[in-house]
Formats: sequence, C-alpha cells, structure tokens
Amino acid sequence: MIKSTVTNREIWRIAYPIMLGNLAQTIITFTDTAFLGHLGTNELSASMMAGLYYFVFTTLAMGFAVGIQIFIARRYGEGDYKRIGVVFQHGAHFVLALGILLFCILFFFSHRLLEIIIESENIQVAANEYLSIRQFGIFFVVFNFLFRSFYVGISSTQVITFSTLIMAVVNIFFDWALIFGNAGLPEMGISGAALASLMAEITAFCFFWIYTYIKIPHEEYGMFRWHKMQPQLLADLLKVAFPSMIQRLFSFGAWFIFFVMIEKMGEMAIGISSVVRSTYMILIIPVFAFAATANTLTSRIIGEGKSNEVMAMLWKVAKNGVICSAVLVAVTMAIPKLVLQIYTEDLALAQAAVPSVYVVGIATIISAVAMVFFEAVSGTGNTTAAMALEFGILIAYIVYVFLMSKTSTIAGVWTAEWLYNIAIGLISLVYIWKADWRRKKI
Repeated sequence: MIKSTVTNREIWRIAYPIMLGNLAQTIITFTDTAFLGHLGTNELSASMMAGLYYFVFTTLAMGFAVGIQIFIARRYGEGDYKRIGVVFQHGAHFVLALGILLFCILFFFSHRLLEIIIESENIQVAANEYLSIRQFGIFFVVFNFLFRSFYVGISSTQVITFSTLIMAVVNIFFDWALIFGNAGLPEMGISGAALASLMAEITAFCFFWIYTYIKIPHEEYGMFRWHKMQPQLLADLLKVAFPSMIQRLFSFGAWFIFFVMIEKMGEMAIGISSVVRSTYMILIIPVFAFAATANTLTSRIIGEGKSNEVMAMLWKVAKNGVICSAVLVAVTMAIPKLVLQIYTEDLALAQAAVPSVYVVGIATIISAVAMVFFEAVSGTGNTTAAMALEFGILIAYIVYVFLMSKTSTIAGVWTAEWLYNIAIGLISLVYIWKADWRRKKI
C-alpha cells in the first residue's frame, strides 16, 4: 500500500478542535438532560423527543455545510484561496433562505406533528412547550454549520474549540439559572432549558462572525466583500450538497423514528433511552471528529493531486479514531451506573439502562472505523453515492428496530447500531477500494 504523507500530528491538529466543536450540540443535549433528569422522567423524555425533532430539521443545513466544506477543502488544496470567499457567500445566501423555510415549517406545523408522533400526552405537552422556544434557534444554527464547514475546509479548526467553550458556558449557566430559578431569574422548568439552548446558539453565531471578521485575511480569502451572484456556482454547490442534505435527513430521520418506536414501548423505555442516548452522544464525539477529518483530508488530497494516498490516509485516521474512542468507551463501561446517574436520580432507571450502555459502547468502536470510510465517500465529491449507500441500509435499520421493539428488550433494540455501522463501513470500504472516484471533478 502507498504510504500517506499526512502525519498523525496533522490528523490530530484537524481532529481535536472538531472533536471539541462536536461538543457544541452534545453539550446542549448533555446539560439539558442532566438538569431536566432531576425534574422528572416526563421532562427528560420530552426534551429528548423535541430536541431530536428539531435536530432533524437542522440536518438539512448540516448536509449543505458538508457540500460547502468539500468545495472549500478542494479549493484550499488547489491554492485557489480567493474562490473560497465566493463559495462562502453563495452558501450564506442559501442557508438564510433555508433557515426561513425551516422556521416556517417548525412554527406552523410542529404542534400537530408532535401530536401524531408522541403517544404520551404528558410528554407531548412538555415537548411542545420546549419547542415553542427552541425553534427560533434555527436561524442561527444554519449559519453556525456554515462557519464550521469553512474552518474545517481550510484545516483551521481551532476556532471551533473557542465557539464550543462559549456555547458550553452560556448553556450550562442558563440551564442552571432558568430551569430551577437561580441567580434571581424566573423558574421556567423545561422552557428554561429551551431558552438556555437558544441563547447558546445565538452566542456562537455572534462569536463566529466577529472572529472571522477580525482573524481571517479578507483580501486573501475574498471574505466580507460582495461577489456577483453566479447561478452556475450555486448549481454546482447544490449538485454536491443536495445529496448530502437528503442523506443526512434520511439518517437523522431514521434516528428520530428509532426513538418514536421506543416511545411506544412505554414511558420507562423512553426514559431509559434518553439517558443512553446522551451517553452515546458523548462516546461518539471522537468518531464524528475523525470522520470529518477524513472527509476534508480526502477532498484536500485529491485537490493536491495525491489521490493514490487516500486509502492509506483513511486507515491512519481510522486507527487514531479507534484509539481515542476506546479510552472513552473503556471508562464508561467500567463505571456505567455512575455515568448514568449524571442524568437521573432514579437509581432503578440508571440500573435498567446499563445493558444498553454496553451495547452502544461496542457500537462506538465499530463506528470509529465505519464513519471514516463513509465520510470519505462524500469527500471524493460523490455525495450522490454516499446518499445511495446509506439509503438501503437505513431501510434495513428501521425494519430491524421495528421488529426488535416488538420482540426484544431496550438493549436489543439498541443493537440496531451494530447493524448500521457494520453495513455502512463495509460498503464504504469497498467503494473507496474499487470505485472510479478519482476522476470526479467539483
């Protein structure tokens, strides 16, 4: 095998700030779950269901940002820095329109949709209360994804660390203050958690704009200047980004369906899965960081004319991802009850969730390899292939979850994560190994 000129140090230089950046949404979920878990199981379950529902909408912006990231990384690898600002501006116009569209859907249709989706009336009422505030964050989230794609694309990911720390501080403080009525602020319960999350998203948005204006060389990157709109460029961006948008919508839509099916198993079942999900989201932070690194390095290396190094680079990224993930998994599986008690004071709930924690621990190690190769498929520029690869697997995933939810335990349902990651990893590996992706131009 041809050796990769990308060093482990360079992989970590890109990956660790992304890792911290991935904490952004995870920290919001983590702190909401940790605080609301002390209010009650209904509030905990409602925030999870409403948060997942909200997150399904944000995946469209996330998918578009992946397309922008691929374009920026390719231009960066080619040394065409001025073009990056043009790409960013076109992306900003699109996400503004997307944010308005998504907000309208959330504002006008969510109440009815949640009535259909959520069976428990108590959880349904609390979920609507949470979402009535959280939905305003969509305007800021779409731009936060755009900025993250810019910085990952130019391999300057330290700023993501700063934005994450700011989000964490804002969210934790206002969760503490607004949920329980501390620091002289009103006691708002689940609405307080939603408002804290909204304020964290707004703060990150402001920080990204200010930091980019101060730190990024405007002339070199063509930033903060008006570029004539180029319909062909926008069409090219959408050609790459649209399959990624649909793919992420399918992926997180299936994840939402997963929890809808579990909710129908009872309030205890959804309560268990709420704390398991929060634990899982912490465990897979390194997974998504190294996957994003694989994506941007694949695109950059192709832009540099070194396509023959891609496979060696991916194995190197996967190895680092497994090592990093294994540490988190080992600690969590050694003390699962202590970890789960962060989220809930209900000892019976924590004990019942332990088998599922073991299941997601194993799933994390599998995904540390699988997601690297899957994101590399998008990194080649062939996002349509990535969408097609995942679509069939997600159908099998949903069928598996449905059957297990009728016949097995909660831990048995969570083994669907094994099925998904093994399948997506193997198919993506075969694609990178055998398919003719080297001629793909973007």
